[in-house]
Amino acid sequence: MLKKILIANRGEIAVRIIRACREMGIRTVAIYSEADKNALHVSLADEAICIGPAQSNKSYLNVKAILEAACLTGADSIHPGYGFLSENANFAKICEEMGIKFIGPNYKLITLLGNKSMAKETMKRAGVPVVPGSEGLIYSKEQAIEIAKKIKYPVILKASAGGGGRGIRIAYSEKELEKEYYIVKQEAKVSFNDDSLYIEKFVENPRHVEIQVLADEHGNCIHLGERDCSVQRRNQKVLEETPSALLNEETRNKMGEVAVKAVKEIGYTNAGTIEFLVDKNQDFYFMEMNTRVQVEHPVTEMVTGLDIIKEQIKVASGEKLEYKQKDIHFTGHSMEARINAEIPEKNFMPCPGTITGLHLPGGNGIRVDTAIYSGYTVPPTYDSMLAKIIVHANNRKEAIAKLKSAVAELVVEGIQTNADFILKILENKNFVENNYDTSFIQKEFNT
Repeated sequence: MLKKILIANRGEIAVRIIRACREMGIRTVAIYSEADKNALHVSLADEAICIGPAQSNKSYLNVKAILEAACLTGADSIHPGYGFLSENANFAKICEEMGIKFIGPNYKLITLLGNKSMAKETMKRAGVPVVPGSEGLIYSKEQAIEIAKKIKYPVILKASAGGGGRGIRIAYSEKELEKEYYIVKQEAKVSFNDDSLYIEKFVENPRHVEIQVLADEHGNCIHLGERDCSVQRRNQKVLEETPSALLNEETRNKMGEVAVKAVKEIGYTNAGTIEFLVDKNQDFYFMEMNTRVQVEHPVTEMVTGLDIIKEQIKVASGEKLEYKQKDIHFTGHSMEARINAEIPEKNFMPCPGTITGLHLPGGNGIRVDTAIYSGYTVPPTYDSMLAKIIVHANNRKEAIAKLKSAVAELVVEGIQTNADFILKILENKNFVENNYDTSFIQKEFNT
């Protein structure tokens, strides 16, 4: 078993990893920027080391500083959490070369699956259904137009190195495609320093459903069911749930089987998520694979009883999975709402500042993953997510009622949050009746 883990992250996920390590008897090292010197993860870890100023590129993205911190503290492994360096193949490769265990897949697979066009081709060869589109990258506007004629409009242009909702544009006609082609190319260059693109058929009114997988280094793999992440604002997830109220049992089982088969074929290890678009006919298509733990992993933990972070650490330690697929049982329904420091009425403008008062909800089947406390100053430098409120109930109707109660109980003073906006979603007739898709927020709230 690993002895000391450096957590190359901040906020609630750093706290989440520290708590899992504590339960396993593993020592932890927190890294922090100058802006995070009073952050909760810093005080909870066994050791903490400052790695630079507030700017991410000089701290949480500073590979040299992080690896120096690992060497200085004698950490034998690094957990990257999500975001920052979690899907940085070069970082994972350097860790391997230095003899530090990267808690995630091999760097070669991060490279392969991080490039969306290569990932699509890889999954296609592994028997995973993919959306019709370009065979690899496209290199000209004319090529894009030719492919669009074959697969029919609407089409979607995507930055190959994209993520976080950036570098994505939809075109409903050739005229729109000509315009959007150069816009996406420019966005991709600015955001990812890589302007390569690919094009796909745009699946209209889809649901965004992902399958959580776990695979060890001995060839064993299981899936932990699906998560429905269709409630999104500008391609950013807002609320997630499991099981998906869209899927029938046949589709659910097929998606799980396809995901496990693909993972085994490509030799993937550790935790990962295969994301699909599902249409009204229950046909599903591969979208991308995330080679890390997801923000929304707690809903899966609530219905399965497994601790995904602990499983990641066990796999990274060389242990075999303790479970076969038949051992995984799903109980009840779980939902998660992301509470952000933002002002919905002002186009969701971030709202950093000092929290002057705080009350977190509690009760049976309610979990709050957070790193905030009364007196904590939310910095303007990083992601605006403050907390995740997760509930577990017998069914979807009860889960909605429980999440409404929990969110309504939350009190955050000193800054504004999106809590009232979350309540509007939970009270929306179409959401309650499971009549929604990935354009739900745009359609219902015009944002």
